[in-house]
Amino acid sequence: MMTKDKYIGHLLIFIVNILFAINISISKSLLPIHVTPFGLTLLRMLFACVMFWITSLFVPKEHVPVKDLALLFFCSMTGIAINQGLFIYGLTNTSPIDASIISTASPIFVMVLAAIILKEPITRMKAFGVLVGATGAIGLILASGQVASGKSNLLGNMLCMLSSFSYSIYLVIAKPITKRYSSVTIMKWMFLFSTLVIFPFTYNDLIETPAFHGTINSQYILSILYVLFFATFIPYLLIPISLKRIRPTTMSMYNYIQPLGASIIAIMVGQDTFSLVKLIAAVFVFSGVYLVTQSKSRDDIERSIASKNRKK
Repeated sequence: MMTKDKYIGHLLIFIVNILFAINISISKSLLPIHVTPFGLTLLRMLFACVMFWITSLFVPKEHVPVKDLALLFFCSMTGIAINQGLFIYGLTNTSPIDASIISTASPIFVMVLAAIILKEPITRMKAFGVLVGATGAIGLILASGQVASGKSNLLGNMLCMLSSFSYSIYLVIAKPITKRYSSVTIMKWMFLFSTLVIFPFTYNDLIETPAFHGTINSQYILSILYVLFFATFIPYLLIPISLKRIRPTTMSMYNYIQPLGASIIAIMVGQDTFSLVKLIAAVFVFSGVYLVTQSKSRDDIERSIASKNRKK
């Protein structure tokens, strides 16, 4: 039975992935003509860093020892800097369709890493749920009319794969620390570290951003503001709150909502058409998420064993 706390976790990560799905279309309208990929990446990190540090002034202050700061630095590298940097660079060297399909491997990575690091069991239901969800997500991507042409090579695909693996590591290693600190405290340090690391390599891209030169177009500025606020600050505020309440594998399964959301948005604005294949794929996505949600966690199994021992 789902508790109120878990329900909140599911709701928040669902909202996060809907915001990310909307961001797919908006980012496509900006990149690379109006904003360079690395320029937008740095802009997102700078904005989130400033916003989280300002927000931290209005919430209870939390002392973070050096040991945990080191862990937050590692989280910032795997969850933000390496993840976003490799994906953006990989996307420039492969096709969007390949990048989208590769990203569906994230729940598989998380499931295996959670089993190794957090000792979470890989049950048959969980493994089957991941497979069903991945099938649905890939089906949606392949059935979408948004399959853009583009070059595809081994380097780009490998970088996208490493990006997905990096974010999977973050979801697993960040689980324990979300129980010790607030979302604001976690993210203010993570975005500070990631910004400091990538700034020397990307500041020229930000300075040369076309949208900031010449005549200011309100449409592009509003699009950039959406990316900064609704696709960066808000989601990264909600992710640790959700991760505190539900398992990393379950969280990663919600990534499959992104191609579903992007497809629905494309249909609504007339960029794509509805089909039976997409409906079936959507059913697979939700079925996969449900199966993983219903699979037993380590705590569930330990409670079951303890209950049986008490009855003996």
